[in-house]
Amino acid sequence: MSKARWVTVALVFIAAPRISGAQANAPTVWDSIGTILQTAATPSGGYQRYNLPRRDLTLRVGELAVSPSLGLGAWVGFVGTSQEVTMAGDLVLLSGELKAVLAEFVRQDIDVTAIHNHLAGESPSIRNVHFHATGRATDLATRINRVVAHTATPRPVPATAPRPATFDTAMVFRALGTSGRAQGDLVSVTYMLVPGPVMMHGHPVDASLSLRSPVSIQMIDSTRAVATGDFTVLGPRVDPVLDALANNGITATAVHSHMIGEQPTTYYIHFWADGRPGDVLRGLRIAADSGRTAK
Repeated sequence: MSKARWVTVALVFIAAPRISGAQANAPTVWDSIGTILQTAATPSGGYQRYNLPRRDLTLRVGELAVSPSLGLGAWVGFVGTSQEVTMAGDLVLLSGELKAVLAEFVRQDIDVTAIHNHLAGESPSIRNVHFHATGRATDLATRINRVVAHTATPRPVPATAPRPATFDTAMVFRALGTSGRAQGDLVSVTYMLVPGPVMMHGHPVDASLSLRSPVSIQMIDSTRAVATGDFTVLGPRVDPVLDALANNGITATAVHSHMIGEQPTTYYIHFWADGRPGDVLRGLRIAADSGRTAK
């Protein structure tokens, strides 16, 4: 290499900006959203999720105090870039909060896409409000924060240390046919039962944000487990999933939409299972398999 070229290379290295430790750890847009919503971001396999659990409520189904993770897990999700994101989520509301929250959604120009129950016979009675919007990330976060302020959702949301699982996780995941997360007496898995793209307003719906089928199970003891969640399926798979749930002693608590105007139309089948752990796991696996649409 000539002397001139050596000089050129040296100058490039000298002129290259150095990234300090502070710059490398500079706040991201997801950190900023966490500050606005007063809860930390949780990367969730394709999108940024901000959990807003209703820790102020004690939820019961019959005599059972249900883990907040099963029925009180409100959340807001974002996917995209800082300048253009899709926001979707699910707020958990008491009936007395519904009027003010819906009015604020209108003021903030955020689309409400569903208002409904996820459970049946729970106390207190809960309503879930699903929403959707697109725009600049921190602007949307500020707007949904104004909506959440009309609820009694406790904030800031503290970080929680992971707890070791109290059950045989390998057996559970094997029975469900998929892996997931487990801690304490809780296990969460996610199925993807909708193949191919779903379009809404000319844009593809982000599958990780809106098309997953989350299932949460609480292992009460060695003889009892309860579970809830929803199977997201296309129209032709609704009846097979309902049949599978009923045939396995699992109650379908709602069939409804979470979006408006998507093509093809997707349906969300919510359920409540209560029984021996092996029976609950087997029934959930059969229902999930019944919801699969061949690609």
